[in-house]
Amino acid sequence: MTVSIIKSKRCEIEALCERYGVERLALFGSAVREDFDPERSDLDFAVSFSSMSPEEHASSYFGLLRDLEELFGRPVDLVEVGAVRNPYLRREMEAGQDTLYVAT
Repeated sequence: MTVSIIKSKRCEIEALCERYGVERLALFGSAVREDFDPERSDLDFAVSFSSMSPEEHASSYFGLLRDLEELFGRPVDLVEVGAVRNPYLRREMEAGQDTLYVAT
């Protein structure tokens, strides 16, 4: 179950992904489960970026984070898939997620 605030912003999400060189963006956590609180919950995104220099990567990561928070008006956790070492977090991310964008 993806919350309606995500569904209503699909075009904006796609534009941000293209702007920041995202290969794949997925929503996970409470926003895809039944325990999402529209008043207090943050949004959890899993992201993979295309190949780029470390400077471009940092700029893309923090730019996307800032723009997602502005777009949704709430805190965002932006987790880079390749950086996750915690097996419990990785399992949660893989088990329940809604893919929002895949680069073509």
